[in-house]
Amino acid sequence: MKKALLNISGVFYAVLCIFSIVTGLMYAFGKRELNPVELPDSFMKKMTDPSARKRFARKMGWVTFAVGIAQGIASFSFFKRKKKVFYWIALGFTAFSLFSVGFKIVRKFSVFAFSKTIAYISILAVLLQRGTGKQFE
Repeated sequence: MKKALLNISGVFYAVLCIFSIVTGLMYAFGKRELNPVELPDSFMKKMTDPSARKRFARKMGWVTFAVGIAQGIASFSFFKRKKKVFYWIALGFTAFSLFSVGFKIVRKFSVFAFSKTIAYISILAVLLQRGTGKQFE
């Protein structure tokens, strides 16, 4: 059962990895505009200049791309559980992700962010279940 939950967590991160890499590249190369659903209303009101919005979207794209790479590493960690270092990578990235999405929810609630929060809490619970990463050995 624990292996199945760890594999499901790995699949979750793999899907997010692909989504983040594709979305990041779309932003970075100007193929997608800022998504007001993901950003606070106060920020969108400040970003009135179209060229400034484009520059920010491109920067945000590269950050999103980098997060996608990190999600891929986390996914790999769930599937390649031979060493404890993979447990710490998965645990660290899950904690970071939970903090990040929690910060977004505080600034602007969305169903997508709330769903990700529930998923990250579930993954964290699976990871902390044995505490020391024994399921990764």
